[in-house]
Amino acid sequence: MNLIVTKMKWIMVIIGALTCTMFYATIAPQAALLQNFGASINGPVAEIVVRNWGALIGLIGVLVIYAAYVPIYRRLVLTLAIVSKSIFISLILIHGQAFLPVAAPALVFDTIAILIFAAYLLATRENSTL
Repeated sequence: MNLIVTKMKWIMVIIGALTCTMFYATIAPQAALLQNFGASINGPVAEIVVRNWGALIGLIGVLVIYAAYVPIYRRLVLTLAIVSKSIFISLILIHGQAFLPVAAPALVFDTIAILIFAAYLLATRENSTL
């Protein structure tokens, strides 16, 4: 766990940058859906919802990168990222099992991110300024 604490800045930059790739959904919502779920939905409402979804996930990535450089915000941002990624995983497992074969890489990535972020939060719980 000490390795996670000492390398957390760079871990957060990498995870944040990879999370920012979901901004792609704001530019190409149908392509992003096909890539992430192997399916798409059509219509103007779908375009708005998917673009918003991509923007919100991308913003989590931006926050993770920001908090990598501004440690005072790490605990808050990592908690938000854990909640956001946990909601996505839960929704796929509860309502989207048909998408598991295509969504598996995102689920694995998010699970690893959650475990790393949680390990950091546990390791630094006594000193909340790390």
